[in-house]
Amino acid sequence: QVQLVESGGGLVQAGDSLRLSCAVSERTFSRYAMGWFRQAPGKERDFVAAITRIGSSTVYADSVKGRFTISRDNAKNTMYLQMNSLKPEDTAVYYCAAGSSYSSRYKDYDYWGQGTQVTVSS
Repeated sequence: QVQLVESGGGLVQAGDSLRLSCAVSERTFSRYAMGWFRQAPGKERDFVAAITRIGSSTVYADSVKGRFTISRDNAKNTMYLQMNSLKPEDTAVYYCAAGSSYSSRYKDYDYWGQGTQVTVSS
């Protein structure tokens, strides 16, 4: 069973930065495409960013393009989301996910973390 654990969330002010991490308990981490999703209260889970198995390609939601950067370190079984110029509308629970497909669709991911809260005050 693949386990994913997010960390790095918190309460920040608009314009600040945060770096989320997703540690994966799987030595074959490099077999999985990885993604970040987020869910605000009362809303659906939305795609944020995805990265291929070896990090050769990335894709972002339009709402975060130019502000967020997804990356991974296969030697450390860890994925990251660097979030800059945070806005109040970025407030959500952020989830990392692992799957066999490089995709922006949540149903294409097989394993999920428990989520980490990011709150951006104005």
